[in-house]
Amino acid sequence: MGLTMPADPSAQPPVASDNLLGQIALSRAEYDRACDVLERNPNEVELGMIAALWSEHCGYKHSRPLFHHFARAKHAGNHNLLTELGAENAGAIDIGGGMVAVMKIESHNHPSAIEPYEGAATGVGGIVRDIIAMGAQPIALLDSLRFGPIGKADQPPSEVERRNRRLFEGVVAGIGGYGNCLGIPVVGGEVGFGNAYSGNPLVNAMCLGVAEAGDLISATAGLPGSVLMLVGAETGRDGLHGATFASVDLDTESSDRRPAVQVGNPFLEKLLMDACIGLVREHHGWLEGLQDCGAAGITSATVEMAARAGVGFRLDTDRVPQRERGMTPYEVMLSESQERMIVSVKQEHVDDVTRWFNRRDLECTGIGEVIDDRHAQVFNDGALVADVPVAVLTEPPQYDLEGRLDPSATECTSFKPALPPDLEPSDAKATLLKMLAAHNITSREWIWRQFDQQVGTNTVVHAGSDAAVMRVRNPETGEPLKKGLAICVDGRGRAVKLSPRNGAASAVAEAARDIACVGAHPVAVTDCLNFANPEDTEIYRQLSQAIQGIADACLELETPVVSGNVSLYNESDLGPVTPTPVIGMLGIISDYQKAVRSAFQHDGDRVILLGNHEVLSSALGASEYLDLFRPLDAGPVDIDLKAEKKLVNCLVDAAKQGLLQSAHDVSDGGFAVALAESAIAGDIGVNVTRPKGRLDAALFGEPPATVIVSATLENVTKLHEVADEHRVPFTEIGVVGGDSIVIQEVLNIPLLKAARVFEKSLEETMST
Repeated sequence: MGLTMPADPSAQPPVASDNLLGQIALSRAEYDRACDVLERNPNEVELGMIAALWSEHCGYKHSRPLFHHFARAKHAGNHNLLTELGAENAGAIDIGGGMVAVMKIESHNHPSAIEPYEGAATGVGGIVRDIIAMGAQPIALLDSLRFGPIGKADQPPSEVERRNRRLFEGVVAGIGGYGNCLGIPVVGGEVGFGNAYSGNPLVNAMCLGVAEAGDLISATAGLPGSVLMLVGAETGRDGLHGATFASVDLDTESSDRRPAVQVGNPFLEKLLMDACIGLVREHHGWLEGLQDCGAAGITSATVEMAARAGVGFRLDTDRVPQRERGMTPYEVMLSESQERMIVSVKQEHVDDVTRWFNRRDLECTGIGEVIDDRHAQVFNDGALVADVPVAVLTEPPQYDLEGRLDPSATECTSFKPALPPDLEPSDAKATLLKMLAAHNITSREWIWRQFDQQVGTNTVVHAGSDAAVMRVRNPETGEPLKKGLAICVDGRGRAVKLSPRNGAASAVAEAARDIACVGAHPVAVTDCLNFANPEDTEIYRQLSQAIQGIADACLELETPVVSGNVSLYNESDLGPVTPTPVIGMLGIISDYQKAVRSAFQHDGDRVILLGNHEVLSSALGASEYLDLFRPLDAGPVDIDLKAEKKLVNCLVDAAKQGLLQSAHDVSDGGFAVALAESAIAGDIGVNVTRPKGRLDAALFGEPPATVIVSATLENVTKLHEVADEHRVPFTEIGVVGGDSIVIQEVLNIPLLKAARVFEKSLEETMST
């Protein structure tokens, strides 16, 4: 790069060129600010460190000013939080019995667009290390994915569809390949398809971990004199500029950034995971802190650790184990080589820690020490190559912009007065079959088969139900506790585009319903905010409104945001992605053996609609039905958070009392699709009356706060009493049984036919 540290300390490196600043995604104004706070021009290594930590990916320049909205729900009815939002690698929640749950979701969108397998695989590796850095044992993975259209099984794919299939196939393989090798089950997730994602897929990975409360460890550098030790893989040139790559738009030249995509080794990560968790559990007193080398590599890890402790550090790049010859200090400090952790070790235990890792076939090297001076000092061969105050690196510029609604935007505030013609009853059967075959609805079995869902033997309810349920084991004895954890991810991009605040709130509400449907009480949220270029005032408005919507819902539902990630600049030459905030939700179930599935269970069980029986036409607003059949007829997004809370509490109460045979929320595809999914999952028919209202809205609208449940005849009365107690509308609509899906006076479809369409659509498309 050419900005070397002058031999004469009084001299300065030259001013950085526009071309150089473009390579590292630093604006001229930001560079000038860096020069002002340093009172000199930064050299090559300093500039690289500043650019990485001031990048959108690391510095959250456009989103951090909005996070104050989350503070509204910080302790809303929840006194179990053990971490502050953003203070640690992941959020920790006290789940009782001396145990804590640790959760985090992150994105790896840009790398996956260039190298789908490695991009997705290293996304999994990174989120797992965030959990490890808390001293927790990872027990489950989930993913939230978005791709462009992949075509149809009976038609040759276009060039764009072929590329989307390659990305989809590679990402799924990368998630499964890395997770399976680690021995962490991939137990759930979601995938969506839409034109806006063709140039920029979204790949979000969530991880859940558990630990004893006393084993939690902070990502802090600790006291001066502590030794910073690098553990795991050698450092190479892969991943250089990964953080800055994730902070710019994708374009036709993005393929040239392949060196910015990291390369993963899950077998090494497995060794690293077991060794780090074992060390924390058995010898916590040897350590000051533990941190993952993620975005910006050693730079971000050491600087963030120092910032938390209010200290500085001195680091020697020539002591960093390197797998490539001739690496410069710049490359060593900014490499994002995977499977590396920084351990801050008390000086008297350096030899102990070294032996611990060496015995587990892991390299462990002291690369620096903690100092009183609050500076990040980097040396190479005894020469000072960087000296920057930690505060400069951790306080990037913040942009609190004024959002603007584009007059030409498709955002809706009220439903169009002239509704499209209603669906004819004679067309209902064919429409439902088309909906069941739609790629945004059809079975994800083709994906799930590539994931090991049972490894670790903790999975109680796996992918296919509304949420996954995991056992929690005593770390000492391995015996399962009575209490379990429920987890899910949900995103409603189309709804957010139409109405950012209500749409984002509805994603939180849907996630809470999913958790409650398995019988768990929702307690916390981790979010991944996937948006386009925030410098566009319309995009910034979407981001701001969506954050407020998430906060609204979290406050009402008492599910504070405990961790998360922001991924901006998700756009390409094809345009911006649909704004897609993804909600990861955690719930606690008092007895995992009482977990409820979405599948209908037995002949004669009664089918009940919990929620409004009369579906308003506005429920069509952001529905899959309108997107498939009438894409220009979009409307507003309804949300009733108080009704959602009542429904959640009703479901949890009913499940705890053993009153539910099944529960499945009415979401993508509406009532008819939810009914068919429960019948197909249980391999048993169903016969019900239709909800009231327009036929298209009644069958395929996506109303808020609505769930289809089933109960034995003996429990119907008691369930009705529970619903009345929580003031949730209760309508008995039919019975489980037979070999067909019947909605009286509307449609009658043989179960086998519906199942064939639902279960094979995605697989057949990917095989052509």
